Amino acid sequence: MTETDEEIYARQGLGRRAGFGVAPALVIVDYVVGFADPSQFGGGNIGPAIEQTVHLLAHARRKGWPVAHTRVVYAEDGSDAGVFTLKAPSLLKLTETSPLSQIIPELTPVPGELVVRKRGASAFFDTNLAGFLTMRRVDTLVVTGCTTSGCVRATVVDALQHDFRSIVATDCVGDRAIAPHEANLFDMGQKYADLMTRAEIEALG
Repeated sequence: MTETDEEIYARQGLGRRAGFGVAPALVIVDYVVGFADPSQFGGGNIGPAIEQTVHLLAHARRKGWPVAHTRVVYAEDGSDAGVFTLKAPSLLKLTETSPLSQIIPELTPVPGELVVRKRGASAFFDTNLAGFLTMRRVDTLVVTGCTTSGCVRATVVDALQHDFRSIVATDCVGDRAIAPHEANLFDMGQKYADLMTRAEIEALG
């Protein structure tokens, strides 16, 4: 009898839950105009994930959670481009002033919320996100954003390596294609994060 994927991981001691800590923060990865637009970087289930994130952000604000938003931002002349842009040169369109790099209006940051400008996949790499979270004694990150297989995954892996618990809000993350979205949710849930829906997160209080 062939084992299921879940049975293989469970037999090897993977897929345990880290649990929800006592001091959560919300991290919203790259919900900018360009990733909300299927003609640019979007598509798939990103639109519905944004709609769910609007509600989760409102919940986080009511609860007083620290909130961080990320944007991909490159220099206008491309002088800070790296290997990432060799793989995805269209990212160089995401400059400070480009309309494509602006956080979507529905998720506009309010005073006190951090806006992280990044050039890599992870929200942590070469940014001040870890310091922002540590200063506020955060122990759990609720992660939303796009893409599930790219910048969300990279952020979750780095969160683990900074010893933050991660909760991926499964209906608040999206990808331009569903297969990588589903595969990466499964893999993150087995090794790097707990998976919860928005409703499950909000029900925790």
